[in-house]
Amino acid sequence: MSVALIAAFIALAILFPQTTTELIDRGRTYVTFYFNWWYVGLAASFLIFLVGLALSKYGSLKLGNDEDKPEFGYFTWFAMLYAAGQGIGIIFWSIAEPIMHLSHGTPFSSAVGDGEAADVAMRLAYFHWGLNAWAIYCIVALSLALMAYRYGKPLSIRYTLYPILGERVNGWIGNLIDIIAVFATLFGIATSLGLGVQQINAGLNYLWGVPVSSLVQVALIGVITVLALISVLTGLKRGIKYLSQANMWLTFLLLAFFFIFGPTRYIIGGFLDSMGDYLRTVIPLSFYTGSNATAANGVDSWQDSWQGWWTVFYWGWWMSWAPFVGVFVARVSKGRTIREFIFGVVGVSSLLSFVWLSAYGGTALFEELFGSGGISDAVSNDVSLALYATFSAMDLGIVGVLAGFFGTILVATYFITSSDSGTLVITTILSEGDPHPLSRHRIFWGVMEGGIAAVLLLVGGTWALSTLQTAAILSALPFSVIMVLMAFSILRAVQQDSFFREQYSLKSIPEGKSR
Repeated sequence: MSVALIAAFIALAILFPQTTTELIDRGRTYVTFYFNWWYVGLAASFLIFLVGLALSKYGSLKLGNDEDKPEFGYFTWFAMLYAAGQGIGIIFWSIAEPIMHLSHGTPFSSAVGDGEAADVAMRLAYFHWGLNAWAIYCIVALSLALMAYRYGKPLSIRYTLYPILGERVNGWIGNLIDIIAVFATLFGIATSLGLGVQQINAGLNYLWGVPVSSLVQVALIGVITVLALISVLTGLKRGIKYLSQANMWLTFLLLAFFFIFGPTRYIIGGFLDSMGDYLRTVIPLSFYTGSNATAANGVDSWQDSWQGWWTVFYWGWWMSWAPFVGVFVARVSKGRTIREFIFGVVGVSSLLSFVWLSAYGGTALFEELFGSGGISDAVSNDVSLALYATFSAMDLGIVGVLAGFFGTILVATYFITSSDSGTLVITTILSEGDPHPLSRHRIFWGVMEGGIAAVLLLVGGTWALSTLQTAAILSALPFSVIMVLMAFSILRAVQQDSFFREQYSLKSIPEGKSR
């Protein structure tokens, strides 16, 4: 069923590209106008729920048997979940988002192009990459880890709802849940792969003059998909693990570059300023929908457009990635307590994002406000140029070129880890939780991921970025309903932990089989 539906989408997009683009655009307009409150409310509610759960008596429960120990150390654990959760995306947007807020303004301030606008820009970047984002991931990851390692169920999305649906998850309801999860995952990953390949193309153009074009980007998708398949076929503890660690070291290298060669004092001061500003405003931002402006001006109002292109896009993107990130994070988190898991996934990961944003985005804002500038103009012409425009503005000669080279390598390695991890997750879901899905299934779904990313890029044409964003928002809507049920399922499971432990221990785990 999953294969047939996805094949039908690809065929429609190839045969009727204009019609497909129009349908996608109409879908985005409808969802962002009528359901922005849903995305905003869910992200806020998930964060509140997780904090309350972590601080409650249930926070001490293990994701596994009481004697289980974590399989991975902290460094490897953070490296793997961060590479899966925000790799390509944050490289693409860590500079582009603050610069676009700086130059185009936001509904939260009339300032444009000055220090006040820069403060607002970083506040919003922190908001979109911080606690709310990781709370979305954490709901799915926690429900999976809890059911798989404490209650002995297969690591599959359908079994996250076992506490409230019971054996019905083994019928058509479970099939539907898994199909929705696969769709969300495929289009969420395709969005990230599309963004990543645009940035790799921009990097190759910056370094060696390779032309920026759809054909080059499709060729890059093909090459990196092959590399991702090699990685996923070697398994979680080899290819994926080592690539994730390489990502983290490259990340530290680029961060060191910005701290050493960038405006160090400005970055550190900006980090503290932005952290305080974010903590002061995170609650009102978490519940902002711009309802008065939308009601007065309709769907075409600027405020509503901003909300749709930024916050709703991000929350939809995180939700479409949540099945993928959730399964992957759950697989590497056995043996940790619920409290440790929540504070690690939500808290520490957010802190890493804030450091990244301050280094990358802070350097770009400094160069735009006090340096040679030109970054805003470059981003306005092509968002994927943000990183390389910043290197150029820093005017470091060969050092800047080397930074551009390592930046491109970093995008590529994040591209590979996102693709291979996503492939492993999809095949795990469709094998009803089998942790070792068949190699031919990994190859098939790895190719499908690259194919959908290529189709979205080609169909979108000059509006490829818009098409990618829209695909993420639309695919997340049905899965968001499942996420709400996951929260209720988690609550029921921990409240009746002894009962479920006893009940589940008497039931055999179904053998993995692909659909």
